[in-house]
Amino acid sequence: MDKRRLSIALAAAALVSGCSFAPPYHAPATAIPTSFKESGPWQLARPADRVPRDAWWRVYRDPVLDRLEQQVAIANPDVAAAIARHDEATAYLSQARSGLFPTIGAEASVERQRQSDNRPLRGADQPSVYGTNDVDIGIGYDLDLWGKIRNEVSAGRAAMQASEADLASVRLSLQANLATAYFNLRGLDAQQQLLNDTIDTYKHALKLTVSRHAGGIASDLDVSRAQTQLDTARASADDVAARRALYEHAIASLTGAPSSSFALAPVTDAAYLPSIPAGVPAALLQRRPDIAAAERRVAEANAQIGVAKAAFFPDISLGLDGGFQSDTLSPWLAAPNEIWSVGPSLVLTLFDGGRREAITQQARAKLAENGANYKAAVLLAFQQVEDNLAQLHHLGDEATQQNEALVAAQRTLKLSMSRYRDGVVSYLDVVTAQTTELTTQIAALNLDTRRLLASVGLIEALGGGWSTDGAAAVPAVQAVQTSQASQDSQASPPRTLASAD
Repeated sequence: MDKRRLSIALAAAALVSGCSFAPPYHAPATAIPTSFKESGPWQLARPADRVPRDAWWRVYRDPVLDRLEQQVAIANPDVAAAIARHDEATAYLSQARSGLFPTIGAEASVERQRQSDNRPLRGADQPSVYGTNDVDIGIGYDLDLWGKIRNEVSAGRAAMQASEADLASVRLSLQANLATAYFNLRGLDAQQQLLNDTIDTYKHALKLTVSRHAGGIASDLDVSRAQTQLDTARASADDVAARRALYEHAIASLTGAPSSSFALAPVTDAAYLPSIPAGVPAALLQRRPDIAAAERRVAEANAQIGVAKAAFFPDISLGLDGGFQSDTLSPWLAAPNEIWSVGPSLVLTLFDGGRREAITQQARAKLAENGANYKAAVLLAFQQVEDNLAQLHHLGDEATQQNEALVAAQRTLKLSMSRYRDGVVSYLDVVTAQTTELTTQIAALNLDTRRLLASVGLIEALGGGWSTDGAAAVPAVQAVQTSQASQDSQASPPRTLASAD
């Protein structure tokens, strides 16, 4: 009969142990558009490769950038700090999981004690000084009838997953920052090369003007203007060198290297501009690590409500203790000295001044806060994608017009120099044409850099190579070479958009 009652009690406990007071979890509902409005007149993409899961920067086909990006994950201290936070969350999850298992403890003591001569109810034959030797092993197990421990584990698991997504987000942000600094530096390298060539041209023009002045053909004013042009170009070159140094220092810090011992050789070759299909907006929820982190924190807050509600119910645990107690060391571990106890214990808080209710309200408010943060992260993601799509779209059109303007400026400068040599116009016309041509060339180079930066921003906004399902869920990318500012006007590369997978 006793066995039957025990079986019934254990079965009832097992049924109740499935109880949980956490609300059913659903990710916050968000409005998701069916397409990106700034994608422009896209065509179906037929790319040659895909964005690598852990190395999205390879689409730029730049070995120097590849080497620098690899250093970010290895040597950047911000990444190391994010890894430590992830390890901390993992340890917390293990700590929460330990509550699902019994606790086993052991204790042993050998003591000599004296009791008071005036101890209440002391027997006349009891000694004043006596020895007590104890050895005890105890097992305790929380039945978790109300799901407190299980919800703590769920909250810990969600927190660990959020920290994992945070780590991916930190890496992506730093990698994008590095790519941005690198392409800015390369844009300045191109400007530096342009200014060096311009300085050589202006030196030749000054020499020609001085010659013409010596022959009485040109005025002293023409010489002064030619000298001004040369000095202005030299000053611009010094300014570019100063700005380049700042980007080089930033790259050093991002790669975990001291700025004083870090240097990058100038690169003037044209960079590759990848054409990046954006896919469909709904894919952002799977590709963005910051969105995944925000969603996991909603799940964590939802589980914490179950933890808070469980505090209103009694905490029931089972205990089993056994051992030996004796007043002598020998014999000690013998059957007559055996002691044991077994049975459940119940702890219930009857009054706490509203503390448990306040904790529950706090948990509900945290859920509402994290839900709002999740929606904000989704809205920001859509905005960032639209922003960079608009940049790529309109900057591509602007680059076409700018290249046409550059061709016209170069033709104007050529005609001005020819007419100046013939004595038809003054050197002021040449100076004006030179200034316009240089300004137009610099603007064209800046546009190339801005388009590269917009492509980096779009890849970052799309989540880089990260995805929640462990697969390369990012869209395909095809690289096309950017036009150089010194070349004739060319049409912008065709924009492409892959169909949704």
